[in-house]
Amino acid sequence: MSTLLQRKMSAPLDEAALMEEILARKAALGQELLILTHHYQRQEIVSLGDARGDSFALSRKAADSGKARFIVFCGVHFMAESAAILAQPHQTVQIPDPQAGCLMADMVDLDLVSMAWEELSEIVGPGMISPIVYMNSDASLKAFCGRHGGAVCTSANARIALPWGLAQREKVFFFPDQHLGRNTARLLGLGPEDLIVWDPEQPLGGNRPDDIRRARLILWDGHCHVHTRFTVEHVLRRRQEFPGAKVVVHPECTEEVVALADACGSTDFIVEYVRQAEPGATVVVGTEINLVARLALEYPDRQVLDLHYSLCPNMFKINPAKLLATLENLGEVNVVNVPEDIKSEARLALDRMLALKL
Repeated sequence: MSTLLQRKMSAPLDEAALMEEILARKAALGQELLILTHHYQRQEIVSLGDARGDSFALSRKAADSGKARFIVFCGVHFMAESAAILAQPHQTVQIPDPQAGCLMADMVDLDLVSMAWEELSEIVGPGMISPIVYMNSDASLKAFCGRHGGAVCTSANARIALPWGLAQREKVFFFPDQHLGRNTARLLGLGPEDLIVWDPEQPLGGNRPDDIRRARLILWDGHCHVHTRFTVEHVLRRRQEFPGAKVVVHPECTEEVVALADACGSTDFIVEYVRQAEPGATVVVGTEINLVARLALEYPDRQVLDLHYSLCPNMFKINPAKLLATLENLGEVNVVNVPEDIKSEARLALDRMLALKL
């Protein structure tokens, strides 16, 4: 009988016992085990991890973790999938809950992107577009980009990846998050006339051929539910409540919210922004609530407030009980497997991402 089945048949451990058992197993495994935790994980999970960060930092960690036999990724599925693509042959990648998905990633699939690619190529000609896919996507889409000379990007390096794509070819097809694409384009000096949004439910994505020919950046009509919950009204209310506060938000927020903020950047950028704030400062943060709450605990000498309560339900699916069940069955349950043909092409796109200098 497996340890997992035995636990299901017995009384569940309380929180303290769960944490103690996880720590004991970590100690016994030493460098054979690497637990990666995303910033949006609950505090208990982050405290148990060997490394925490955003998807870019954790991708680098996974790629460089040669000593570990087992990589347990506490995040959502596309992150664990990327770690499995970057992992070495002797390594196994597992996720405590394979149902921890991503609503944004579900807004796009390979068939839809392939259809859009064919339509776009018919209008502008072959070899004119660089595909760049956000990390929040399925492995098959990363493989599509690898196959067509494109790259993966994250919110941390989008400002490097988009110019890279435009240097390779005349246009960039960016998917699935339109807001990250638009906010990055604005940072790079591209105007509204340089952008179009591609709606997969409309002929030619809802665009005229001349608009497609003119555009330098073609944005997929996708978004993050966590970050589009933040509104202009939330920013204005916080500024009225705390007149001297600084507002920092994630680039998956809408353009209108970003325009009202003092700063915008990836989760690692937000962490550093709060760290560098003066003692006594008030910082309002527009991102997932678990990170905001942790920053408030880590920096009690400054006031760290949420712009608005916004929880990622998929990130929250990972808990200590599921982590322990995974550690009790290393190499056996919730193993993340990527077919070899997809893995090799997706690896090309991820390697291009990792080669970009921040």
